[in-house]
Amino acid sequence: MPETQPFDFKANIKKALADKQLGKNLKSAMDGLRVKRRAVFADTDELAALRAQGEAVKQRALSRLPELLTQLEAKCTANGIQVHWAETVEEANRTVLNIMQRHDATLMVKGKSMLSEEMGLNHFLEDQGQEVLETDLGEFIIQLAGEPPSHIIVPAVHKNKDQIARIFQEKIPDTPYTEDVDALNAIARKTLRQKFFSGQVGLSGVNFAVAETGTLCLVENEGNGRMCTTVPPVHIAVMGLEKVVEKLEEVPPLLRLLTGSATGQLITTYFNMITSPRRPGEKDGPLEVHLLILDNGRSAILDDPELRRSLQCIRCGTCLNHCPVYVRIGGHAYGFVYPGPIGEVITPQFEGLEKAGDLASASSLCQACGEVCPVKIPLPDLIRRMRREGVGQGEDGCVRGFGTKRHLLEVLAWKAWALVNRYPRLNAINNLVLSRVGNRMPRLGPLAAWTTGRTAPRFAPKSLHQLADEEGLPHA
Repeated sequence: MPETQPFDFKANIKKALADKQLGKNLKSAMDGLRVKRRAVFADTDELAALRAQGEAVKQRALSRLPELLTQLEAKCTANGIQVHWAETVEEANRTVLNIMQRHDATLMVKGKSMLSEEMGLNHFLEDQGQEVLETDLGEFIIQLAGEPPSHIIVPAVHKNKDQIARIFQEKIPDTPYTEDVDALNAIARKTLRQKFFSGQVGLSGVNFAVAETGTLCLVENEGNGRMCTTVPPVHIAVMGLEKVVEKLEEVPPLLRLLTGSATGQLITTYFNMITSPRRPGEKDGPLEVHLLILDNGRSAILDDPELRRSLQCIRCGTCLNHCPVYVRIGGHAYGFVYPGPIGEVITPQFEGLEKAGDLASASSLCQACGEVCPVKIPLPDLIRRMRREGVGQGEDGCVRGFGTKRHLLEVLAWKAWALVNRYPRLNAINNLVLSRVGNRMPRLGPLAAWTTGRTAPRFAPKSLHQLADEEGLPHA
């Protein structure tokens, strides 16, 4: 996501908490998603077995990732799919533009793709004079509003129907104001349908790429993904290199976990399996299919045995739905493409701790994200890892910006605490001083912020040892 102003996480949080309508919208949506998930995974034993299976599939793929990517490229090429590799988002964006220019294309119709958001693809192509249209309903709404997605799965989750009605009235010519949901859907469908047939290039994401068969799997509910991948003569699929799995038989358990966790469905309305461009004699489908595989720091993550578990993510968004922080501030407060617990882990690795290290503080470590993750990513442990890396703890720091969140005053305070508690007499003197003047000391810095929503603890006038002596009780 292109930065238009410096990232100020605290200011973003304050703004989000002050927006009462945002809070209502998020609570309503998140409550509904959690209820649906619980209903579809009512059998806890079945869910536990399914999660273990999903975790095993992803870990096995990551352990053989270079080999599987090579196999995927070979199978896709044999099927007629053109494979492109990109180490950085700049290289990926340039590759997409080159494909469009080679076909004299000026309009791209896009299915939902978080990777394209990570690439900042829309802004890049628009700067090059290309027209880019989001065709997923939620993405279409926020594109009209000029906003980035607020959620991995439900990009317009922060909007209610009244707000959407106003956006349609203002942004779509000759559109009357209506709050009728069916009417709003019809307006979007009519607007988008005209563009599907004029788009020269369609772009989609990839949920799973099967190395065994060279198959690209795309999960969706609206049919827009199928339109983007079959109507335009050129289809470009973009994926992070971690999306590969070894065998086709490994897709069903992952699909079950993804749909149940993301939207509380047994299966989505559409499940697309793309293996080749249009063959001779076939009546539909693109004439060319391109697969773009992006690294953007994923290889470095793969090298760390602990951090590589963040690459297990199947982008279901359920950790967001269960996070007490995300539910109150929404995705835009996080300032980057991936919000919530998974964003707190992968964004600092993509962007560097100096830019995104503050995200790791947006967690109560209540463990909910780790408990609901369908592929058992230990998100609380990885969030703590980001915090340690940020302050420079440990000798195995590997995330860019290691130690940049370390503050001298905080270091000195903890050193003083350790010194005082190492020597009993010094500890006794410290306790005596605090019992006399501690409660009258002004609350400064982080302590002042901490006590704005909490009652400050008071120092006892007498120590436990003193109280024991007064009662005549023995003590060590």
